[in-house]
Amino acid sequence: MSHTAHIRSHRKPRRSASSLAMRAGVAGGVLSTLAVAGSAGSASAAEPVTQTLELPTLTADLAAQAAQSADATQQAAANYQLQAERDAAAAKAAKQAKADLAEAKKKAAEAKKKAEEAARKAAAERASRSTARTTLSASASTGSTTTSTSTSSSTATGSAAAVVSFVKSQLGKAYVSGATGPSAYDCSGLVQTAFKQVGVSLPRVSQDQSTAGTQVSLSNLQPGDILYWGSAGSAYHVAVYVGGGMFVGAQNPSDGVAEHPLSYDQPTGAVRVL
Repeated sequence: MSHTAHIRSHRKPRRSASSLAMRAGVAGGVLSTLAVAGSAGSASAAEPVTQTLELPTLTADLAAQAAQSADATQQAAANYQLQAERDAAAAKAAKQAKADLAEAKKKAAEAKKKAEEAARKAAAERASRSTARTTLSASASTGSTTTSTSTSSSTATGSAAAVVSFVKSQLGKAYVSGATGPSAYDCSGLVQTAFKQVGVSLPRVSQDQSTAGTQVSLSNLQPGDILYWGSAGSAYHVAVYVGGGMFVGAQNPSDGVAEHPLSYDQPTGAVRVL
């Protein structure tokens, strides 16, 4: 035996394997608990981060909605502009249509006036031919060789001479409806201007001129008398008797101011102003 065998050893006794295993288990449990607690703590701390991560998604949705709203606004503006252009085009078309209608009405009125004038002249010519035939027939039946129209004088004097001189000085000038000289006349314009030379104011139109003086018979005409065609008060043509069975008048656009015998176009009546 060793000489130290009887001395108590100062070394700590060895722990058994079971004690070590227990201690390891306890330590592992503690570490697990800490890990779980740490995980729970980490999870609790991460919750605000999760909420923050949702913000980009919401912002993206708002951006998409804003883009859609901008597109809708732009489309509405385009629609308004298109409608404004259509309204402007419609207003322009309506204005042009109104102008075209007014022009068409004006042309129709002018055509109607010309047609009525032509109809009156045609009726007067028919009436004149009918009167001439009746006169010729009556003359043949009575054996008379005198004409139905005669004059008491063929020589103008005084104011009548001035009127006759004036209308003869206008021979060859143009016929223009509504004209009163000096380069062109219509029938009543020539008569009115001729009498104005001697200080006599006559109405402007033939209807009124046919009643402006004293009615005289066609068989008793004097130079300076106003001849008319149609009824007194509704005559469609006038001229000036210049003596010798002749008259001067602004007849029509083809003849202009011309001198003709009474037989060229038999007047209906006459008035004496001078």
